[in-house]
Amino acid sequence: ILFYSLFAGLGAWVKTQEQMLVLRFLVGLGVGGVWPNAVALVAESWPDKSRPVVAGLMGAAINSGILFLSQLAQLHPVTPESWRWLFYIAGAPALLGVLVLFLLPESPTWLASRGRSAGTKPPAPLRELFRPPLLRVTLVGIMLGSIPLVGAWAASKWMIPWADEIGRAVRTDYKAVTQGWWAAGAILGSLVGAQIAALLGRRVSYFLISVGSFSLTWAMFQLTAPLQASFLPIVFAQGLVATLFFGWLPLYLPELFPTAVRATGSGISYNVGRFATAVGVLAAGALFTTLGGSYARVGAAASFIYGLGILVIWFAPETNRQSLVK
Repeated sequence: ILFYSLFAGLGAWVKTQEQMLVLRFLVGLGVGGVWPNAVALVAESWPDKSRPVVAGLMGAAINSGILFLSQLAQLHPVTPESWRWLFYIAGAPALLGVLVLFLLPESPTWLASRGRSAGTKPPAPLRELFRPPLLRVTLVGIMLGSIPLVGAWAASKWMIPWADEIGRAVRTDYKAVTQGWWAAGAILGSLVGAQIAALLGRRVSYFLISVGSFSLTWAMFQLTAPLQASFLPIVFAQGLVATLFFGWLPLYLPELFPTAVRATGSGISYNVGRFATAVGVLAAGALFTTLGGSYARVGAAASFIYGLGILVIWFAPETNRQSLVK
């Protein structure tokens, strides 16, 4: 938390694009480190019956921040002349990092596993994850974590510049309004994603979320458009369904791995998706040019990434109603 907050806050003082790129890379390292440790800690510290609720709260908290920013941007628009204030806010979580450092207890399950392995050399997590019996699980986890991330950033996020291009002539804050509608749906989706997984089972729920995400993302770009009456409701629905994944993932990924490699396995599964997302965004940008700069066409084409989830999930183990692997 301290790592990503400090480097995010320094963005307020950049002078060049290269400086910003370096800082955002460092922010990404911090975010990529905090997520797997957080989900492993939650998984190991809460009873099995409570984990879906807490996993949902984690997912909802992320999108609550996006909603907060969208509302703030309506009051104080982000412009080429006024943007550095965003990074002052981004540095604020450093205060939370200090509290966590001194007040947050360690996972009792993790402490117990270290006690059992006292006097022996702990396993190298990466080596354990990329050889049998965990290799197959790791590869499936990477696919399951990558699909929602690539879908979010290479497909559905095209709605924001699309809304700005068409809507700003009528409403200067239309981009922020669109982001707000999406984030409102996303908070609900990420909050209940884990509970749907607990109710329907991990595989069936992921399959249905993939079907819904593909359908609504395609509809958002092909059956409506910014400023039409149906646009913002579909944006809300797409945000709700496509972010069910982000309540599902913090519940399911820790269930795939034993305690000694749980944080690393969850992190690999989720963060490899960030690299895939970078490739996906660049590819979508090239596709955008190929399709004549049409947001509607590139968004609809990129929505098919969610179709992979319909297939991949059936290679994943079902962990519903099972305790965490020790």
